[in-house]
Amino acid sequence: MRKLVLVLVAVSAGLIVASGIKAGRGADNGGFRFNPNSLVLSKSIYAGNAGTVVIGETLPPGCAGGPNGSSNVQVPTTAGGVVIVAVPCGIASDNGEYPNLNDDHNVWNNSGTDGSFGISSPIYLENLTTQGHLLGTLPIPTNMMVTSFSSKSELALNLSVDGKSLTFMGYHGGPGCVGGAESPTAPNLIDVSASNTPGVCDPTNPVFSSVVSNPEVSTAYYRAVAEVDAFGNVSVTDGNAYSGDNGRAAMKGGNDMYYMAGNNNSGNLSKKQLTTTLPGIELINSTGAETLLPFQVPPTPPNIGMIGRLLFPGDKPGKDTNFRGLTIFDNTLYVSKGSGGNGINTVYQVGSAGVLPTGSAMDLAAVPINILPGFPNTPASTNTAFPFGMFFANANTLYVCDEGDGTYVPGQIIDGVVNVADPQSLATAGLQKWVLQNGTWTLVYVLQKGLDIGIPYGLANYPASINPATGGCRNITGRVNGDGTVEIWAITSTISQNGDTGADPNKLVHVRDLLSSTTLPNPGSNGLGSFETIRSAQAGEVFRGVAFAPRD
Repeated sequence: MRKLVLVLVAVSAGLIVASGIKAGRGADNGGFRFNPNSLVLSKSIYAGNAGTVVIGETLPPGCAGGPNGSSNVQVPTTAGGVVIVAVPCGIASDNGEYPNLNDDHNVWNNSGTDGSFGISSPIYLENLTTQGHLLGTLPIPTNMMVTSFSSKSELALNLSVDGKSLTFMGYHGGPGCVGGAESPTAPNLIDVSASNTPGVCDPTNPVFSSVVSNPEVSTAYYRAVAEVDAFGNVSVTDGNAYSGDNGRAAMKGGNDMYYMAGNNNSGNLSKKQLTTTLPGIELINSTGAETLLPFQVPPTPPNIGMIGRLLFPGDKPGKDTNFRGLTIFDNTLYVSKGSGGNGINTVYQVGSAGVLPTGSAMDLAAVPINILPGFPNTPASTNTAFPFGMFFANANTLYVCDEGDGTYVPGQIIDGVVNVADPQSLATAGLQKWVLQNGTWTLVYVLQKGLDIGIPYGLANYPASINPATGGCRNITGRVNGDGTVEIWAITSTISQNGDTGADPNKLVHVRDLLSSTTLPNPGSNGLGSFETIRSAQAGEVFRGVAFAPRD
């Protein structure tokens, strides 16, 4: 983290320590406090309007080739020369309006004409009862951190190992890659989720800027970790990993280090160029699972703390570690991969059992990453397995959310009801229960009842033509009760014809299961095995992460 500058400025969300890295709340915010034994839900609300994006303008902003054009850039090679790489640009096909009932505009249509498309938005932490009732809301100051509204893999919430803080990841402005002032941290920035980080600048990334301006101004954004305590005090630590894509999850270990999961590289370097150019080498060594020390100066190559390496034959370097879910159990780090055409979609153990990875970047690079025995272990898994959040009920029982493949099937009727899910999602999406038996993890059943996978649901003030359906689930938290039951709270994924399904209003759901059971609960068996919706996002909202509240 950059040096703390003790200059105080008042903002509506609380008292901020300028430099955007600490927000003193609690006593400064009417005594805010998360209720003990309650839930915390991370969400975002779209803040744009028609003028946020102008039809016909170049996307991303500042892309040198102009609308639907391209430009050539020189990229330095490891051999001392340069290679010429073409950088294509997109175009705004729609304006910045959120889908509504007054016209046909939909800002997310721009995802079809700009592969980097996203709009930054504010972050809110809702304190909820375990039944989903609102207790209070903590807005994260938008000059400290924002998220990308439609990025479905962002804003996972994780309770620290000591139970005293929550962590999540977002975007915090830093100096642009070609110099200039600090990039703005604010809502309604364009394509922030695909921007370069200040310390890993890929010249083939089309996201030159996240603001429309004349003259054009280079911007870059740290993938930062926010930590929030029981009284709502917020600190932000900047990091340079995940350039060109997003940080998904962070969790503070018992050793007080942050462990992170994410993906990088939205540039145009080929497989070969990633290993033969200087920016390529930086990219493939700053993704996947990472470490970051709270308040440290943002590490730069070659000192970014990437943990382990994976490269399966024929794959694009750096993409086999496209991790999304993350958890720590018994001082062991676990991550999940559930998207992308490279690698193996499955659950991985990172490092040795009982030992959280630490050390220099060189030490961390040597840490092994292994598939849990019994979980998918072939490339075919990229079409059949989509794991996301994980919860260990004990050392032998692991619940994994599978979000489904998101495939939309039109004109399909199942049991007399419209259903837009494909057979893969209907078979395996939902909450999977895995049990360790004789050293091998076995999938014993999938909890789906009550999720209504594939059945579209309506929302107020939202076009029926893009009504979403639940596709599975993403981030989760849970607890084991004294009566032998397990309770899980999960964020749903969606299927729809929206321009970007990550922008669909989704749900927070709850289910109970019997810890010892290895057979699917019968319908109506003491309330076990059936999901209930305890909170629903409205039009313009998205839910992202859920965790238990921190204690003081």
